This record gives sequence, structure tokens and C-alpha cells, in this order.
Amino acid sequence: MQSFVDQAVFGIFPYVALPVFLAGSLIRFDREQYGWRSGSSQMLRSMQLRWGSILFHVGILFLFVGHFIGLLTPHSVYIALGLSVPAKQMLAIVSGGVFGALCFVGLTLLVHRRLFDVRIRKTSSAMDIAILLLLWLQLVLGLVTIPYSLGHPDGEVMLKLADWAQHIVTFRSGAADFVADVAWPYRAHLVLGMVIFLLFPFSRLVHIWSAPVGYVFRRYQVVRRRGAGLI
Repeated sequence: MQSFVDQAVFGIFPYVALPVFLAGSLIRFDREQYGWRSGSSQMLRSMQLRWGSILFHVGILFLFVGHFIGLLTPHSVYIALGLSVPAKQMLAIVSGGVFGALCFVGLTLLVHRRLFDVRIRKTSSAMDIAILLLLWLQLVLGLVTIPYSLGHPDGEVMLKLADWAQHIVTFRSGAADFVADVAWPYRAHLVLGMVIFLLFPFSRLVHIWSAPVGYVFRRYQVVRRRGAGLI
């Protein structure tokens, strides 16, 4: 029974969550562009929003990039660069702990603001509140894994999690076997992460796709004083 559950959750569910994440985002962009926004409420408790948003975004962006690189980069690449498995794990623990703490403070401010300001809560949808709480819980689970990781400095569990992720994205069988015996916080963290991917297209998180990356590479804007060049 346990093997069947593991296969369903860690071997099949990823192939449900990821297509919904990608196809759902594309369909929503195509059909519901008026709802493609973050739903700002910056007129209310602007100071709490400012600090919460800055800390949350700085933390979550680093954590996302760190997870993406850490899980999907083949182990041989790190070894070739001279980074051992224990050293890689310690790097992940320290950096993840620092930016996780920043993210936790920021997200807690945002959750408090959303739940305990009556005006903001009344203008929030059920999905707005649900996705914030899920992100907060996911962050807490991630922080809970740090003591577990410190308990096995050899990096064995980190390798298992990376093998799971790499088998999923490369459509190889046996992915669920890698996480069958890891501690519950890691498993819960993976499951909730997939749930968030599943809900992504139906929440305000879709505004992530609209990040103004092109702004950094834009051409200079030429500004002239009125009447300049007219003789």
C-alpha cells in the first residue's frame, strides 16, 4: 500500500501538476488577461506591504533559483567544479537558511496584513488567502528540513531529492523510489510544492510570468527639452 501511495504521489502527481501549471498559465494569459495581475492593495497599510513585499520577493526569488539549480544540476557538474557533496549541502543550508528567514519575515507580514486588516480581507478572494497560507506553510516546511539536513552532513538525502527531480523532468521511471525513505518534512515539502504548481494558474501568482525582464535590456530613452532642435 505504501509503495502504491508513493508511486501515485511522487511518480504520477508531478505529471498532473506540471502540465496544469504550464497549460493553465498559457490558457489564462490567452483568455483572461484582465485578471492577469497581482491584485495590489498598496493604499492600505503601505508600510507593512512595502517591507513585507521586499523581504518576501528577495527571499523567494533566491530560494526558487537555488532550488532550481540545486535540484536539476547533475551531480557530476558540481564534482567537476571542485564542489563536494557535503560542501554543496552546507552551502544550501546556510544560504537557504538566510534567505528563508528573510522570506519568512516578509511573508508573515503579508499574511498578517491580509488576515487581520478587515478592509484588505474583505477585498481578498478565497484564493488570495489560500495561496498566501500555502506559501507560508511551504516556507515553514522548508525551514524545518534544515535541522534534518544538519543531521546527515554527508548530503545523501540531498542527492536523493535531486535524483527524484531529475528523473521527473527527464521522464525516467523509478523517480518515486528515491524519496520513499526520506524524512517526512522533505516529503511534505515536495507534495505541497506540487500542489502550489497545480494551483498556480488559478491564483494571482500568474503575475510572475509578467516580470519585466526586458526592462533591464531596453534601449536608452532619448529625452529632449521641449522645443529643442526647433529653429
